Amino acid sequence: MSPVTPATATPVKAPVPPRSWVQQELGAVTLGDKRLNQRLLATAEQLAAQPTAPLNQACADWAATKASYRLFQNKRVAEAAILAPHQTQTQARMAEHELVLAVQDTTYLDYSTHPQTTGLGPIGTPRQQLRGLVQHTTLALTPAGLPLGILAQEIWARDPEAPELSAYERRKRPIAEKESYKWLTALRKTVQQTPVGTTVVSVCDREADIYELFVEAERLATGLLVRATQDRALLDPETGKVWATVSAAPVQGHVQVHVPARHDEPARDAIVTVQSCQVTLKPPWRPKRLDQEPLPPISLDVVLVQEVTPPDHVTPLEWLLLTNVPVRTFTDAVERVQWYRCRWHIEVYFKVYKSGCRVEDCRLGTVERLQRFLTLSSVIAWRLYWLTHINRQLPEAPCTLILTAVEWHTLYAKMQRTTHFPAQPPTVRQAVHWIARLGGFLARRRDGAPGITAIWRGWQRLQDMVDIWNLTCNDTYG
Repeated sequence: MSPVTPATATPVKAPVPPRSWVQQELGAVTLGDKRLNQRLLATAEQLAAQPTAPLNQACADWAATKASYRLFQNKRVAEAAILAPHQTQTQARMAEHELVLAVQDTTYLDYSTHPQTTGLGPIGTPRQQLRGLVQHTTLALTPAGLPLGILAQEIWARDPEAPELSAYERRKRPIAEKESYKWLTALRKTVQQTPVGTTVVSVCDREADIYELFVEAERLATGLLVRATQDRALLDPETGKVWATVSAAPVQGHVQVHVPARHDEPARDAIVTVQSCQVTLKPPWRPKRLDQEPLPPISLDVVLVQEVTPPDHVTPLEWLLLTNVPVRTFTDAVERVQWYRCRWHIEVYFKVYKSGCRVEDCRLGTVERLQRFLTLSSVIAWRLYWLTHINRQLPEAPCTLILTAVEWHTLYAKMQRTTHFPAQPPTVRQAVHWIARLGGFLARRRDGAPGITAIWRGWQRLQDMVDIWNLTCNDTYG
């Protein structure tokens, strides 16, 4: 029996609007010193107001910049402590939903152009000779795509002196000694932070097609969905392998899937067939160790998605999905496909993180300082991405859900050319459109919803205007 029964998504609830989102999200931070707590919040406010600006520009003056440098240099400021209050808020948001997707993925931060930064490790191929950091993040999402926050995160530098291993030598190493152990670690942290009454399904791409991850999900009784990269052998030798078995299953139906643009291929809508079946995987070979039990067989459901008539000169859509969440009907299979499509959100989140927060431009001198800065920036990037999606899911809510009084008054005065404010604040949709227009969004009839790039540019302009507004209207807003 599978450890998880699928649940239906619940409507998004509007949280209580905070006076300052940084105070709401990180106000409970505990770094062991009140002054450090206050400095972290002040630095977060400055970085959130100027997400694309370098640290010294965001801090505005030398005193604030120096204080922020000291903050990231302080050994008592642990990444886990920075992230902890945000994780608590994330759990509270998760508790409002019956079903949450925990999307894991890895990104690489390139600091090759910062030769003076110490402690960096190799990234990319040996020929590229790139140096930087590896970051593995778990982002909590609703099935509708609303980012709820970061559940788990690790940032590290690879050992530059690590020897090159052959494929056989890599297979002989225990999973706990491999970098791929990050998937199991994140899965455990996800389970630890799952609120009572909420079902969480971890969603991963092909790099996570690791047999030990399926075993760990069964042990933890948690949901898992992974896109397969290997054609695994089945326990019954007469059955053969996964791909041939599910390909022989009847086509349950057709569904339209949106394919985002990639490389030199434009975005498109693909019509795909859906097939599914249940299989029992044969455990792969692993070196015998006296301190470890042999891997058990694992029963999973398989969903195969294949594009029917792909256009010329594009890669046909083909996904083989493995999951421990039961697939009994065509509706179940389509839902699993929709869950996997949500994995794309973490790639967009990383774009916000790198391009919107410009984290690869930061020059803090050491890996330890960078890790603290990156942890704080990851929360700011989440907020920018959340702003885009709350506009799409709660467009008619009052804009006080996302803006303080001074922010929406400043925005209204700029866009309407008046300081006579309505009794009812504008909606989230109107406010986000105005913010996007500050960032270059043209708001033409066929332009659709504003994108994240226009929003983060507009957000920075708005914060500049808020600073001026506060100087002239300090008595009104305190």
